[in-house]
Amino acid sequence: MIKKARLIYNPVSGHEQMPKNVADILNIVEQAGYEASAYRTTPEAFSAQHEATRVAKAGFDLIIAAGGDGTINEVVNGVAGLSQRPKLAIIPAGTTNDFARALRIPRDNLVEAAKVILQGKTRKMDVGQAISDNEDKYFVNIAGSGSLTELTYGVPSELKSAMGYGAYLIKGAEMLPSISKSHMKLSYDNGVYDGDLSMFLLGMTNSIGGFEQIMPDAELSDGLFQLIVIKTADPLALLSLMVMALNGKHVNDPNIIYTKTRSLKVEMIDNGKKVPFNLDGEIGGYLPVTFKNLKQHIEFYVGK
Repeated sequence: MIKKARLIYNPVSGHEQMPKNVADILNIVEQAGYEASAYRTTPEAFSAQHEATRVAKAGFDLIIAAGGDGTINEVVNGVAGLSQRPKLAIIPAGTTNDFARALRIPRDNLVEAAKVILQGKTRKMDVGQAISDNEDKYFVNIAGSGSLTELTYGVPSELKSAMGYGAYLIKGAEMLPSISKSHMKLSYDNGVYDGDLSMFLLGMTNSIGGFEQIMPDAELSDGLFQLIVIKTADPLALLSLMVMALNGKHVNDPNIIYTKTRSLKVEMIDNGKKVPFNLDGEIGGYLPVTFKNLKQHIEFYVGK
């Protein structure tokens, strides 16, 4: 039986380079033994997610998500809740491409990224599930909340491209006067934290914002999140943590909780305060929320 593959691509990602590479990418997918077709996403909300759900239910064997982290997240959300899930492949066409970095997918050439499929190496990857307001959403790289969380997704793409980690230091210095603490209760495998924090991050890979020491012990398929809680909102302490994060030394700071957990329940203690949480760089909903790690939930093509 012929295997079927669907390329779901964002035409404006990667400085609008995707459309001119679609034919070459489809040719590579067919060389890998698939009958290949393409879908160009539209400005409608959840265009990529709805198409991923449709083709998965239609029995496609492979979905290739081509775009930035947001497009990849939509495709994952389109299939993660299904009982029968196709394989996924990633063609990174965004700015940071954290998940592609973790999967060792080439990030500077769209066609070379597609050739990973020809290598035939796959891995079953963990997927995060966020449960809030009777709605389930999914993520593959990072979740978080707190006033400092904006630093992980609020840096303009152009600044990240030009300055790398320096862009985060600039954004952090800009934000420091407005950083505040929230009183939350975090229940995780090894304990409970009930107190003030400026941010918590729940990671599934070691790459956040293009930097690989934020969660130095991350594994991709062990069924465990990396949990970081930043308890302080003091500007000098936060600047110090940002510098230490370059080499992973921040995890030993007394202002940090760093642990592994299969699940996390987050509750707001501050009455009447509406606080959002973030999934893979986008607003995912509002607290309270429960996160669960779905171990080895989706099979991805990975680089060697």
